Amino acid sequence: MIPVLDSVKARRTPFVNVAFIAINLAVFIYELTLNAADLNAFFLDYGIIPAQLDAWASDPDGFEESLTVVSATFIHGGWLHLAGNMLFLWVFGDNIEDALGHIGYFVFYFVCAVGAAAAEVAFDTSSLLPVVGASGAVAGVLGAYLVLYPRGIITVLVPFFFFIPFPLPAFVIIVFWFLMQLASGVASIGTTEVSEGIAFWAHVGGFVTGFVILLVLRRFVKRRPYTQARRGGRTQMW
Repeated sequence: MIPVLDSVKARRTPFVNVAFIAINLAVFIYELTLNAADLNAFFLDYGIIPAQLDAWASDPDGFEESLTVVSATFIHGGWLHLAGNMLFLWVFGDNIEDALGHIGYFVFYFVCAVGAAAAEVAFDTSSLLPVVGASGAVAGVLGAYLVLYPRGIITVLVPFFFFIPFPLPAFVIIVFWFLMQLASGVASIGTTEVSEGIAFWAHVGGFVTGFVILLVLRRFVKRRPYTQARRGGRTQMW
């Protein structure tokens, strides 16, 4: 299912959300200028290497390794990886920025990225494969949306039904997505290969982080009313 519209109208201009999308696009365009060797080096330098981040957490030395948690969120492994993450961010992110405010959303996004990285490292401590992508932070946005707008109507396109748009409640789409990530993460435990290069535990960690944060803050957040739908080398990707 591909979300394209949601029924919650944000009243605050999502400057931060748009900036995140713009930076991701700019970084990907830069990636396209690199040859294969330089691109691989770019992933290794700025992506998360679970084994190295775990070693840093055990014995912190400087900030270079820890900052990959931030830099990795702006790197993507291909057009589909980028397009999927940016579409989800476009549909759901503006509402979370509207609820938290610009600064609050900025901090929230990167806290979710930290939660995503922590989960991935915890379940894949010895991996030397770079982990890149915004999906961990975007998963946190989905978790927050589930808390704030579970009855919001999301218009989705279903490829197997000739991309006919279907309106579905947000909780159906988001809970289904989360259960798929959790099941895939559990299935990957004890295996030496990560299915399709996807860091499922980063998705789970980011989602849980965002869900818990908004569960705690919900009473302090002003939610918008529901309205009519509007427009809206190997590397692991998340």
